[in-house]
Amino acid sequence: MGLSNFGEIATFIAAVNAGSFSEAAQQLGVTRSGVGKSIARLEERLNVRLINRTPRSLSLTDDGDAFFKRCVQLMGDLEAAELAMAERSGAPHGRLKISLPLALGHAHVLPVIDHFLAQWPNVSVEVSFTDLCVDLIEDGVDVALRIGAQLQDSDLISRTVAQQRMVLCASPSYLKKNAAPSSIHDLKNHQCLFYVSGGKFQPWSFYDDELEVEFTSASRLAMNSTEALRMSTLDGAGIGNLPSYLIEDDLRSGRLLALLPDYKRTRIPIRVLYPTRQHLSPKVRLFIDLLVAEWGDVPPWERDL
Repeated sequence: MGLSNFGEIATFIAAVNAGSFSEAAQQLGVTRSGVGKSIARLEERLNVRLINRTPRSLSLTDDGDAFFKRCVQLMGDLEAAELAMAERSGAPHGRLKISLPLALGHAHVLPVIDHFLAQWPNVSVEVSFTDLCVDLIEDGVDVALRIGAQLQDSDLISRTVAQQRMVLCASPSYLKKNAAPSSIHDLKNHQCLFYVSGGKFQPWSFYDDELEVEFTSASRLAMNSTEALRMSTLDGAGIGNLPSYLIEDDLRSGRLLALLPDYKRTRIPIRVLYPTRQHLSPKVRLFIDLLVAEWGDVPPWERDL
């Protein structure tokens, strides 16, 4: 099979992944009939039928399924070879797909991405913001940042790049009307604003005499957005329990005041994850290196706080 036939194989893979000739044609920038003719030539050369076609859908034959799996493997080998050559040259290129948690991503990862793009003009970046744990392999994500997630997938590599520190805080306007709590037990007399996940209030964890204590109570206001909780805390709606990376400027300016500072708090690891590969893409390696270098041993949101 000559090198000119790889175009037909790539079209075949695109059609199967897209689920239709029309969608594949749109992705490849060709006509629908062009996709159909390319696959027809491939079937004629192989002397087998690869795809069962209907006006609304397509499905693989048994031969088509076996051929598709082999083609995907071969294309993966070709991609690995290309990545190996790119790594030798040290010049990153192509699209880098990143998944980021909402608040941390907006506040502290976007500046790193801007510096990365300025440094490497042949790389483009696609960012998705979500607090959910995405499937890196299935969604084609190159790098993900996760807070507190345990690594369960053996196909992923994990590296801790920072720690999340939670800060109990309130606005001066709230504290003018309510005496600041002096102990964990005093919190039950306050309006406490809780984060909700999976329909459940997330308890606040403290260390009291080296024993971990969790606090939760009925709340008149609970949300599944840390950024919304910050706004309500600033507005004086109650006491919030917020990550330091979200409220660093509020603490420095006095818009929010830290409460119960003598109690130790649990720190949660912030990890960067990426799929296991024999040859790590230069764009992935260099982005992670830049993130680690810019955050350093003490991340920017904790400096002088």
